[in-house]
Amino acid sequence: MPMTPTRKAYLQIHFCVLLWGFTAIIGKVITMPALPLVWWRMGLVVLALALVPRVWRSLHAMPPRLVAAYAGIGVLVALHWLTFYGAIKLANASVAATCIALATVFTALVEPKLARRPFSPRDLALGIAVLPGVALVVGGVPDSMRIGVVVGALSALFVALFGSLNKRLVDSVGDRADPLAITGIELGAGTLALTALAPLMPLVFPAFAGPLLIVPGARDLGLLLVLALGCTLLPFALSLVALRHMSAFSAQLAVNLEPVYAIVLAILLLGEQHELTPMFYLGVVVILAAVIVHPLLGRPARVQPEMLGTSEAKGAVD
Repeated sequence: MPMTPTRKAYLQIHFCVLLWGFTAIIGKVITMPALPLVWWRMGLVVLALALVPRVWRSLHAMPPRLVAAYAGIGVLVALHWLTFYGAIKLANASVAATCIALATVFTALVEPKLARRPFSPRDLALGIAVLPGVALVVGGVPDSMRIGVVVGALSALFVALFGSLNKRLVDSVGDRADPLAITGIELGAGTLALTALAPLMPLVFPAFAGPLLIVPGARDLGLLLVLALGCTLLPFALSLVALRHMSAFSAQLAVNLEPVYAIVLAILLLGEQHELTPMFYLGVVVILAAVIVHPLLGRPARVQPEMLGTSEAKGAVD
């Protein structure tokens, strides 16, 4: 069959989702604690973006207040990644990916307030529908991993917060800001926020703490480069192209499958099914079924590419 632009876009977006699924796997394999892991990942992405001339041109054209607004959102992005990788370290990749699926639920609940949109009964129904799944997930993990579930759910809440605020800014300024520049501002501000937070982390959450300025070993550094370039910038660039040729529903459905890719990869590459019970996977089915059915009940808005760049697409759609 001929490769039409739409068919090519479907393949591209699913390849992006597959790469985003690898972020949890790589985060589990990297030996660094969550704080330095996220700091290095964000810093490497910012360094790569700083080499792109269009990013600087767009930054010079943006009003200072808009730059400050995106920088504030970047702090939430940093906290999202910190708690996401923290959940991976405290539990495993499957647990963290499942918790991130809750971002759609949190977004449905907080977006009406933050993005100034009307509340929808179907969004409330979504929140209620996932509750049995959450109960099954909590009951299906070892006691030692339950703190990871809590941290993972907190990470999903941060996705909902910065995703909703991003949408509010996009609605107010339109498409005048370059998504690459927005990503650079947010991740740059996030890197600075983590730098400031580092001295407090041993007191606030010792499990996340670790030195920032020590160069990682060759293996960890290689994985960080794959994480920053192969699983962040590459899918971001591909998604910008793919979204031009896809319907909102098709894009949202693909994005919502990201936890499925991550969990399957965790089973195949890390053998995590031996750490979890059938009750956990039943809870995963309940949560993902609710999240995937959600767009069937209403008309989704278009996916915002700048959110894809900062959150691996988790919770980045209506």
